Amino acid sequence: MTHDRLEQLIAAYGAEPRRWPEGERSAAERLLSTSAPARALLAQARALDETLDASPRLTASRAQIDRAVGSALSQGLKPRNLRRWGWGGLAWLAGAGWAAAACAGVVAGVGLNDKLTAAVRADTVLYQASLSTVDDAEVLGTSG
Repeated sequence: MTHDRLEQLIAAYGAEPRRWPEGERSAAERLLSTSAPARALLAQARALDETLDASPRLTASRAQIDRAVGSALSQGLKPRNLRRWGWGGLAWLAGAGWAAAACAGVVAGVGLNDKLTAAVRADTVLYQASLSTVDDAEVLGTSG
């Protein structure tokens, strides 16, 4: 783990180590235990995180939203229709696609099952035959 990579982790995931990727967490913690500049970087990031956590959460009022939408409409902007059928139609199409894929998987599995089972049986018989030196005639009781 390098100081640059630690800085990237902190910038991407914040100062809380539990948010860092598991594969890099232990290496980052080892670097923090041995490097004063790394600990200073983490302390600075924690101060920033605390400041951001303490800041008020801003939300738009209904009046602000109405003003923004009204302004956009007065400029000639129109809401876009995302799809011909809307989001409900998209969800239905996605569900139908998944159902079709599942049915295709079942049909393919059933179709291949007989062929695979016969091949496995043949392989098993041949394997067992190669393990024994007993002649089939002796097993069947026809040898004389």
